[in-house]
Amino acid sequence: MSIERVLSQEEIDGVFRKLQQRNEAADPAKQAIPYDFRRPDRIAKEQLRAIHMLHENFARALASSLSAYLRAYVMVNLVSVEQLSFLEFSQCLPSPTIITSLSMKPYDGSAVLEMNPSLVFPVLEMLLGGSPKIITARIDREITEIEHSILDSIYRIVLNDMRDAWGGVADIAFSIGSRETEPQMLQILAPNEAVVAISMEVRIGENSGMMNIGVPSIIIKMLRQKFDQQWSVRKSESTLAEQERIFRLIRDANLSLDARIEGPTLSTQSLLELAVGDTIVLDYPVNRPLTLKVNGRPKFFGQVVESGYVRALELESPVALHDG
Repeated sequence: MSIERVLSQEEIDGVFRKLQQRNEAADPAKQAIPYDFRRPDRIAKEQLRAIHMLHENFARALASSLSAYLRAYVMVNLVSVEQLSFLEFSQCLPSPTIITSLSMKPYDGSAVLEMNPSLVFPVLEMLLGGSPKIITARIDREITEIEHSILDSIYRIVLNDMRDAWGGVADIAFSIGSRETEPQMLQILAPNEAVVAISMEVRIGENSGMMNIGVPSIIIKMLRQKFDQQWSVRKSESTLAEQERIFRLIRDANLSLDARIEGPTLSTQSLLELAVGDTIVLDYPVNRPLTLKVNGRPKFFGQVVESGYVRALELESPVALHDG
């Protein structure tokens, strides 16, 4: 028995629709990711890693400097280092906030330094003689001109530590330019221009806030060769100061000295049969020098001598020199 079934026009359209969707999914052009040619190319991961290490040193130095200046325990932790467009960077900042442009002489262009209000207002309380513990509510107002002037001492500390941190790569003089409270108002870079965004958490007492730094990627690329030089020198060479520091650490360490006449071996049976009056032939020439071992490693050759009422070893030459 056979059943003949005629497809409706709607079912026929559905079959063709499914075939068309399947062909579109298999088309490589449909799987391509759009690329914006207005956006600069990315910075190499090795260079971002070097910037990360640089700002880890900066964070430690800044924590020490702020602790001494504010007379309070300050912690600074590096949170992230990533590349963003200037528009993305500005959109990540709170509003209102304290944002400042920084010139980077002798290089053209400006960096951005932003401090969250949750960080700035506790610092202002401490600078004016108060305690940061009294700030519990969130403050969303803009900072005043007088408060800007009070913060100048904090900016000097931050910029001085930044200059020291970057000193291993390039001698950059950071200085304060324009100041704003709204991120969109500080138009020092094009929206699509790439910046390296460095985020740090600063904790003072029971309060914490973020400090963000944006450095134009074009300046980072200009310094790429200097980053590579610093990285290679740091990996391959140690400075005289570093060698002296290591020597001071190991100066009081104890070393074992051992100088022996190497003779033939004996079996356990022969050792047990030894008696008083037996002679052991060492087979070691008198004029052959003894080897002085330092912590088990041969270092010097020498001869047995008398020093007062005790035996001693007079050093003649290093092992390496003797072998050469």
